[in-house]
Amino acid sequence: MRRDRTRSVIGSFQVVSLIALVAFAFSGCANREGGQSDGTANTELQGKIDIDGSSTVFPITEAAASRFRKLYPNVNINVGVSGTGGGFKRFTRGETDISDASRPIDASEFAAAFEAGIKAIELPIAYDGLTLVVHPENDWVDQLTIDEIRKIYASGDDRSPAPKFWSDVRAGFPARAIEPFAPGTDSGTFDYFREVTVGSKQSLRSDMSTSEDDNVLVTGVAGSPGSIGFFGAAYFEENKTKIRAVPIVNPETGKAVLPSADTIKSGEYSPMSRPVFIYINSKSIARPEVKLFVNYFLTHAAEISSAVGYQPIPAELYQHAQANFTGRKTGTHYLTAEGEKRSGALLEVFQEQNLQEAP
Repeated sequence: MRRDRTRSVIGSFQVVSLIALVAFAFSGCANREGGQSDGTANTELQGKIDIDGSSTVFPITEAAASRFRKLYPNVNINVGVSGTGGGFKRFTRGETDISDASRPIDASEFAAAFEAGIKAIELPIAYDGLTLVVHPENDWVDQLTIDEIRKIYASGDDRSPAPKFWSDVRAGFPARAIEPFAPGTDSGTFDYFREVTVGSKQSLRSDMSTSEDDNVLVTGVAGSPGSIGFFGAAYFEENKTKIRAVPIVNPETGKAVLPSADTIKSGEYSPMSRPVFIYINSKSIARPEVKLFVNYFLTHAAEISSAVGYQPIPAELYQHAQANFTGRKTGTHYLTAEGEKRSGALLEVFQEQNLQEAP
């Protein structure tokens, strides 16, 4: 009789233990994005995450970091702004865990990372529209073609110098001095703008006022009626009472288009719409704080991007990005096996068969 009672007690203990274990597992799954089961912050997780790069991507990453800090207040997340190129320099030296980029990694950066033993996971997070802006009192620029933008910003030469006056750009424009503003040369926005206007092998004019800080560019353009500048659509939305966006003529349709949620997502705002990225050092995700943060970022990327003025990428691409991160698939989709740049719409390029793991 005592043996049967002992078996009963042991059996009951095993059942209770199993129930407790299952409950613990389910509570962990329910809160794997952060916080405790009662909604309070998780103070057990600690660590540091270093992020640097694009000023364009900064608002998205900082918003994600701000939300994550509320869930994990003892995780220190530093988000810097040194431009896409500057961010990749730090990333390829192993100084950062995540690099914000408003353009894909290029061949030289990819090679530098590989040589340093750094394998990156490439994750698109949103669409942005590169916005050309002028002073609100500029009443002569109703729209601009890519050729006219090229004329304004190209470096020129002895035979065809860069225009000094608006009247040099189009007949009917006033003889007012052009004051061009642009992001710094380490900016992915600078690189993208150069590529779609003058070409990646050509240079932009040297007399531009440049800054990695988009707020400085806003102040500059807002300070003179003859000015013109460019930066991401989100910064324009924040400052649209100070400056005016210029419609850009789509070379394929001939239609002048302003950047908006619909025109950026639909591709109508071509060629000035583009995806933006984060690159993750695969070694860093061995640390739980980095892994949790990136998972949180990807899970909420659409919501966060919309909240700060960017456009979400299609849900299927977020799923692909999540699968790549979970599977630790490193490399870039934007270079061919020969190291040539791969161009095209994000839906076409961000495909598994295009992933190059090594230079």
